[in-house]
Amino acid sequence: MSLETVRLLSPEIVLIAAAVVIYVAGAFLETQRGWSCVAGTAVLLAAAALAFCVGSEPAAVTGGPLTADALAYYGRWLGLLFGGLLVLSTARPFSDGTPEYVGSLLLAVAGLMIVAGASELVLLFLGLELIAIPTYILLYLGRRDGASQEDGAAQEATAKYFFLGILASALLLYGFCFLYGTSGSTQLDQIRDALTDSDGSATVLIGLAPLALVLIFAGLGFKIAAVPFHFYAPDVYHGTTHGNAALLSVIPKAAGMVAMVRILVMAMPTLPELAPYGWRIALVLAVLTMTLGNVVALWQDNLRRLLAYSSIAHAGYMLIGLTVALAPAEVTGGWDGVGALLFYLCVYAVATIGTFAALDYLGQRDKQLDGVDELAGLGKTRPITAAAIGVFMFSLAGIPPLAGFWGKLNLFGSALSVTDPELRIWFILLAVIGAINAAIAAAYYLRIVSVMYFRTPLATPKSEGGVGPRCAVAVCVVLTLLIGVWPGPLWSESHKASPNAIGPTAIDPSVTYTKVATAQNAPDPSHGSTANHRH
Repeated sequence: MSLETVRLLSPEIVLIAAAVVIYVAGAFLETQRGWSCVAGTAVLLAAAALAFCVGSEPAAVTGGPLTADALAYYGRWLGLLFGGLLVLSTARPFSDGTPEYVGSLLLAVAGLMIVAGASELVLLFLGLELIAIPTYILLYLGRRDGASQEDGAAQEATAKYFFLGILASALLLYGFCFLYGTSGSTQLDQIRDALTDSDGSATVLIGLAPLALVLIFAGLGFKIAAVPFHFYAPDVYHGTTHGNAALLSVIPKAAGMVAMVRILVMAMPTLPELAPYGWRIALVLAVLTMTLGNVVALWQDNLRRLLAYSSIAHAGYMLIGLTVALAPAEVTGGWDGVGALLFYLCVYAVATIGTFAALDYLGQRDKQLDGVDELAGLGKTRPITAAAIGVFMFSLAGIPPLAGFWGKLNLFGSALSVTDPELRIWFILLAVIGAINAAIAAAYYLRIVSVMYFRTPLATPKSEGGVGPRCAVAVCVVLTLLIGVWPGPLWSESHKASPNAIGPTAIDPSVTYTKVATAQNAPDPSHGSTANHRH
């Protein structure tokens, strides 16, 4: 391992070292308090290492199997943001702040950051497993929490996720094998060069590339809970705690999406052998995932099952951006599929973590909130917490002027900006189906809000979650409102992280969609209004 690799890995080294210290010290110290503070300090030190050791400006610098490009920089900062919020949620007066729980959480965050910076298949796979294995531990530790654990539910949740996770890892590794056999390398840039080599050296085994594509979609589809690899999610969410459900909703999904961008968009170009498959698979998965997730969520009465189907639906929305990125066509007007995906990933995760943190705060030592009806009258008994949950529900529904509105606008706008006459109709239909699904989703999000404000309270909850979840809720509310009124900086950073972007362009949210659509016909080069496509 070179010094350059150590420098680039310094944030992850801090997190892993802190996790090891917490594991070992927790085995010898009887106290179960204060570990969340240690983990929070580790996250801050990792952020300092990312800012000062890796560098404040992303650049295409490589260190062996690692890269420090804009996508890695963006993904690693997202990982630290999500990790900080999740660690903050564990600072409760009971259960979740145990050393095993906090240490496993830090390892999962380190895994997400490794996936974001990986430029090689083996390291990328190791990063995904560094998320999966601690997650198995976290689900098992959920059995210790006496809050509303039904007979066998937690054990069933752990077993389902464990065995299906192993199957998904095997499919993904099998796809990597075919990709290696096609290109002769595990380096992503060398894979791309081999698949686009003009001397025809890859043509003998190029027929394996579509099979690798399908297997990679299957393996990563489990990570993001996309249809038909979603069926574990409702049962697993139902059988675990709110904190574990928050982690499952964000960390594996973020890692899966970033890995898809790394492999499918950056390493597997739109060759004639691949072009007919990639965007079509992503389009079908997007439509099925968001439709099934939203429709089935309408009938859910358990909060975690409802939010599980919500998580499935949001994976479908993000796949819209991936579909645009994989399409063999130009995208105009300043819209970009990968940039929209990365923007949406951030706003979705903030609202989701905030929702689960609020539910954690409302829980009690021996019982957590399970049913939607348990929120009845919360607007009267806990008005501040109810207002926070309302903000998160409106953001997830995509109601302006909150952050989720700009996320959906960017995704649907990227689909509508595909200009190829032969493909345009498919992407128009994709955007229309996405808008219909957003309307369906609003029904169950608004149902939660109506229960809180228009139902008679059954009782005043004790709210024994503690100061940690309450602070996490406050941070998530501020971020949701701030991004809603000022989305430009986040969109600019997410656009810079896209491999399809020609520069740090940003869509001005004050410009109406009509003006942006007009700009498609007359782009302004000074504002970088035309996004470059991979050829």
